Amino acid sequence: MQTKFKPVLGLGALAAVLTLSACGETDVERALTGAAVGAVAADLTENDPLVGAAVGAGVGAYSDNLRSYAGY
Repeated sequence: MQTKFKPVLGLGALAAVLTLSACGETDVERALTGAAVGAVAADLTENDPLVGAAVGAGVGAYSDNLRSYAGY
């Protein structure tokens, strides 16, 4: 039997993670937040959470480099 609460729980978790993502000050903190967001997003879309976490961690760690680019 499939439950109807998985999408609701997943969206709630995603909202919580996105809210906390603004708190990342170091590359490691942003990578951990990105990994969490990626894992939740992958799970919600019925993909492999480990792959989502790996992609999210990479994007999170790289995200500060976009802000510190010369000219911004």
